Amino acid sequence: MIHPQAIIEPGAKLGRNVRVGPWTYIGNDVEIGDDCIIYSHVVIKGPTKIGSGNNIFQYSSIGEDCQDKKYAGEPTRLEIGNNNVFRESCTIHRGTIQDESVTIIGDDNLFMAGAHVAHDCVIGSHGIFANQVCLAGHCHVGDWVIFGGMSGAHQFSHIGSHCFVGGGGIVIKDIPPYVMVAGHPASVFGLNSEGLKRRGFDKDVILQVKRAYKEVYRKNKTISEATSALAESASTCQEVKDFVDFINNSSRGIIR
Repeated sequence: MIHPQAIIEPGAKLGRNVRVGPWTYIGNDVEIGDDCIIYSHVVIKGPTKIGSGNNIFQYSSIGEDCQDKKYAGEPTRLEIGNNNVFRESCTIHRGTIQDESVTIIGDDNLFMAGAHVAHDCVIGSHGIFANQVCLAGHCHVGDWVIFGGMSGAHQFSHIGSHCFVGGGGIVIKDIPPYVMVAGHPASVFGLNSEGLKRRGFDKDVILQVKRAYKEVYRKNKTISEATSALAESASTCQEVKDFVDFINNSSRGIIR
């Protein structure tokens, strides 16, 4: 299961049924869960904790020092959940002490070739990050988010759950949940209602989310006016509440 030409440092901990290909390097302070497949020419450094069932393809660099010039070798971390796929040449960096000292990735995400996750990002689960997607430092990404190829997010951007970023889109402000954006810089072009249908959202819930979207994006209201008008709906529908809370808590401001 471990190729003889792989280098596993003594401090590394590998779970059951872990496969490691040739010319892969796994450093100290790396913990890899059960049933992971690490292909050839992969570099994994720590402190890094990787869950079970992950596939990491060739030439990926996982858990390397970040590219922030303020980083001075502090012991920061990378935490990856279960059943993620990192295709060829992905780069995932550890955190910095200027934030929470950790980069976090959830479960069941697909990172296609060349995807980059910078320091201190917090990523949910079930996301798709197509080829050459780049997330700058301190980005937060919710669950079920799809990034099209060669898209990216400015540092400190927050992207809500169930969002869709079109190919080549550059996100410079926050995106509320359920919203689709595209362009450079990205602008809003609709609600991800098809994605919500595919994920089994109730029809009435989707209708209420659509009404909330229109209140913010189609009625020429200020943010304060729109969120105030949604107070009653938010009190009875969790999805609308999530939408309103995200907007109210946005520090960068949302894409209008």
